[in-house]
Amino acid sequence: MDTTSKFIAWFEDLGIADVPLVGGKNASLGEMVRELGGQGVRVPNGFAVTAAAYRATLDRAGAWDALHAALDGLDPADMADLTRRAQAAREIVHGAPLPSELEEGILQAWRALQQQYGKELSVAVRSSATAEDLPTASFAGQHETYLNVSGEAALLDSVRRCFASLFMERAIVYRIENGFDHFKVMLSVGVMKMVRSDLASSGVIFTLDTETGFRDVVLVTGAYGLGENVVQGTVDTDEFYVFKPALRAGSRAVLRRSLGSKEARMVYAQAGSAGTTRNLPTTPDERARFCLDDAAVLELAEAALRIEAHYSARAGHAVPMDIEWAQDGIDGQLYIVQARPETVAARRSATLLEEFHLDAKGPVLASGRAVGSRVAAGTARVIADVGQLDQFRPGEILVADTTMPDWGTVMKTAAGVVTNRGGRTCHAAIVAREIGVPALVGCGNATTTIRTGDLVTLSCAEGSVGHVYAGSLPFHRTSTDLASLPMPRTRMMLNIGNPDIAFRTRFLPNDGVGLARMEFIIAEHIRIHPMALVHPEQVRDAGERAEIARLTRGHASPADYFVRELSEGVGTIAAAFYPKPVIVRMSDFKTNEYASLLGGAAFEPLEANPMIGFRGASRYAHPAYAEGFALECRAMRRVREDMGLSNLLLMIPFCRRVKEAEDVLSAMAAHGLERGARGLEVYVMCEIPNNVIQVDAFARLFDGFSIGSNDLTQLVLGVDRDSDIVAFDFDERDPGVLEMLRQAVAGARRNGRHVGICGQAPSDYPEVARFLVEQGIDSISLNPDSLLATVRNLVEVERALGIAPRMPAD
Repeated sequence: MDTTSKFIAWFEDLGIADVPLVGGKNASLGEMVRELGGQGVRVPNGFAVTAAAYRATLDRAGAWDALHAALDGLDPADMADLTRRAQAAREIVHGAPLPSELEEGILQAWRALQQQYGKELSVAVRSSATAEDLPTASFAGQHETYLNVSGEAALLDSVRRCFASLFMERAIVYRIENGFDHFKVMLSVGVMKMVRSDLASSGVIFTLDTETGFRDVVLVTGAYGLGENVVQGTVDTDEFYVFKPALRAGSRAVLRRSLGSKEARMVYAQAGSAGTTRNLPTTPDERARFCLDDAAVLELAEAALRIEAHYSARAGHAVPMDIEWAQDGIDGQLYIVQARPETVAARRSATLLEEFHLDAKGPVLASGRAVGSRVAAGTARVIADVGQLDQFRPGEILVADTTMPDWGTVMKTAAGVVTNRGGRTCHAAIVAREIGVPALVGCGNATTTIRTGDLVTLSCAEGSVGHVYAGSLPFHRTSTDLASLPMPRTRMMLNIGNPDIAFRTRFLPNDGVGLARMEFIIAEHIRIHPMALVHPEQVRDAGERAEIARLTRGHASPADYFVRELSEGVGTIAAAFYPKPVIVRMSDFKTNEYASLLGGAAFEPLEANPMIGFRGASRYAHPAYAEGFALECRAMRRVREDMGLSNLLLMIPFCRRVKEAEDVLSAMAAHGLERGARGLEVYVMCEIPNNVIQVDAFARLFDGFSIGSNDLTQLVLGVDRDSDIVAFDFDERDPGVLEMLRQAVAGARRNGRHVGICGQAPSDYPEVARFLVEQGIDSISLNPDSLLATVRNLVEVERALGIAPRMPAD
């Protein structure tokens, strides 16, 4: 091997086995070029300056003794001493001249790249440590990267600066904490053709959900411009989820998306500027639209699946991946610029359930994207710049505009982290996951609404949106070993309406979803009355019309907004529990609730008692709502057919009469949701006495029953369950109610139909649970917070009846 080939290696000649030679980043790029280039994984060409070149540079300069003098006996807790010693080490390395044969090798490779890409070539120069991107440790963000490097002198200097970045403070501390010897970790440098994402967009992909460890999704994040803004957390990114099983089966649909504010775009600096990049503000139009279309998201997800499959096959076990991508604004192509094993969420136990619960609420000071699911309370410390970090005290809540890799040592002593900017792949989020503390990112105004010295509670235990509350609020933590938790023979299902908690909730022991409520999605995500989207011209209030126009901006029609939002919300729940059954109830708002939606007042009558008025099935074929119901059906058809989620079952609520059931089923069939076609099952809520009295007739029309014990109790006892003054008369244990439950279960079983219950009675009253088990009910569906306690209770109930429990996998 000649000296040049010892110091320079092209990506196409490298593979994952070459980590000792070129570090984790470069070895992974070579592996993808060599093994996946023919499978549609597009990687820009480039070469590696090897770890041997780094060693030779320091050997020739006689730098090792000076480095030992600078670093031996270092106490990482002494920030001032760490900063001084790290600076000295970097100056030693940067001052070491590159051997002449190394310089010549770099320049020869540079000229070869110029021949391929043209004289205007610019490159990314990126550090790649020999202990980097391992399955159990990641040096991501510890060392330096230089973008838009052009010219021979700038390239050589960037290589030397990368070498020196092995001794950044954050890298020194990381090595100490993870047991790596400073002098055994070498640094390679990757030189790669720049992707012109300054003219398009870039971001990060994870082949699992980073907050829960759910492995059946690909998470794609992105923003406009060069990718450093995404990695550093200076922008709030767009997010897209793609469901892996459906994508593998040929479905071409994004599962879910959320729009980030994407406040800035990193672009090339102007000629003559001090730096090579700069940030420009994005326009309102850019912020209001997604940085990728669906076709691009799906192309990235497919590439991510190929990368994950390849690395998993090499490892002999599943290896979730953390991947960086960039879109070239000139050729329009999507490129993969880095891939490494994901090292935090992938190691989370799937059988140990840890839950945090707030026991009180207080005034909300800030809200943002939740990272993790923990709760922390402490004193806030607002840090305006790096010079204030020495004021931070262990156990405080760190509040900042954003965080940078140099802050890592301080962040590891924080009880929690709150930032104004950033998405779930930013530096603050990555570090918070790694050290196991809650974080809120992208809050927007946290540094103005929270003051140093404030006692606050940071909660990430309430879904994808977390909050900072004023004061130290009480909370508790529970841990459950799910692997050893016995399950009752009665099937245990979940009630869920919020898609934001679906991925986390799926880890509870369950047999699927017995009640998915679409009302939450309509009220919290869509916010607009369906008929106001079909006929926006009938909305009289100018303010409401303007808000409807704002929310539906970017869609082919206002109705398309409803269909996409509802289908993605329901689809997220169906995907979380796939292939277990997910029973979604068609809308069951009452008229007063519908009227509270944007534009709703124009379409809803004023009723004296909406509880037993124009609700449920009676609306679906009625001229006043039939077009709204058509939108619901379009959305559900999209979930089942376009998204490939055939585990979705539909359920009709508050169906008073058999004729009404026939009319609804006919309307559904007309909208492409014919019972029995494509395996579609349709259930009915059994919540009106007539459903029980005519159970045989209803059984001929539906595939199953779900007892709604709240409405059934209300109508059997004649008690308005919204009335406080007669609340004492509302009791599911009343003999009349129990008799209705008995007849409902017996009638369903007599007709060979599934029968379950989705009310709270079985969790509130053990005697009701025992009664239902004795009657032979098939399933009990509960809210997530009461599932585990009810599981334990039912196991004992069934044991007393001589029924042996099953394990969760049965």
